Amino acid sequence: MEAMKLQKKVTASTMLDPKILLPAITSAFVKLDPRLMIKSPVMFVVEVVAALTTVIFVRDLVTGGANPGFTFQIILWLWFTVLFANFAEAVAEGRGKAQAESLKKTRTESQAKLLNGADKAYRLVSGTALKVGDVVLVEAGDNIPSDGEVIEGVASVNEAAITGESAPVIRESGGDRSAVTGGTQVLSDWIRVRITAAQGSTFIDRMIRLVEAPNGRRRRTRSRSISCWPASPSSLCSRP
Repeated sequence: MEAMKLQKKVTASTMLDPKILLPAITSAFVKLDPRLMIKSPVMFVVEVVAALTTVIFVRDLVTGGANPGFTFQIILWLWFTVLFANFAEAVAEGRGKAQAESLKKTRTESQAKLLNGADKAYRLVSGTALKVGDVVLVEAGDNIPSDGEVIEGVASVNEAAITGESAPVIRESGGDRSAVTGGTQVLSDWIRVRITAAQGSTFIDRMIRLVEAPNGRRRRTRSRSISCWPASPSSLCSRP
């Protein structure tokens, strides 16, 4: 259920969400600072041209120049272009922060059924307390607490919260379908999972760093993540 709730929260974080929309409007004007705009050379040039055109328009009003209405229309379009670009960037940043908060909540609130040695008994522990090598039991309706490898059992897993794909996938021990990702949900049957990722290096941790990173680093990280996504979650983007 937690994975499905996470997916709904991320979907709800749209441009019409007041919690994102209102701060984005303010941020669009704050981003007019040339020191911030210069990070985007194209929009920086548009802002400079808009400022120069505004100066020309004021001069024409004072000196009685010809066609001030035409110049005013150009000014409106130029400033609208700059502000809309800033607004779109601010909305993207707001959605990224909202997604990061949802992922953090999922990570901190997850519970794991930690198996005690050879017997079948388990005890509930926090998902953040798991270590590499721990074995957990994940039954129907449970969230997989961390990245790992299926060592026993077979189950249908909903990975929509991570991949966006609504169709469930089969995860079973052995072969290429044994890797599982923390934050996904088991829909049927049960599996025993050996944890293969330390806290701070799980897929959710990487996603949080991705959406919180500055724009330039985010683009580079996204490119690297996409290139290594087919690998098992435990080795996802392990290269420096």
